[in-house]
Amino acid sequence: VQLQAFGGGLVQAGGSLRLSCAASGHTFRRYYMGWFRQAPGKEREFVAAIRWYGGSTAYADSVKGRFTISRDHAKNTVYLQMNSLKPEDTAVYYCAATPGGSIWYSDEYNYWGSGTLVTVSS
Repeated sequence: VQLQAFGGGLVQAGGSLRLSCAASGHTFRRYYMGWFRQAPGKEREFVAAIRWYGGSTAYADSVKGRFTISRDHAKNTVYLQMNSLKPEDTAVYYCAATPGGSIWYSDEYNYWGSGTLVTVSS
């Protein structure tokens, strides 16, 4: 089972990035796929989640209206489109998968990908 996140980079405030999370080795059709982030010196926090089957979504208040999570069945990939980026969005972003439960809590997720660093300059 592998989740691989990529697409991070350096962007100016107000800019956009799209993160991708490629899933392999497991069928996540009945899972929720989540994005979390961890800034230096801070705890990991929930960003967004999507139910693979059905497509229902959830967002942290801090990113609502700016970030969009989506999935592509054919590519087995989940995306996080990030617009209007702010310096406080700077963090390592992780994708993860959970069969259910409280999707806002990282402890509920049993599959994790490697992180991808997003740096937003002011």
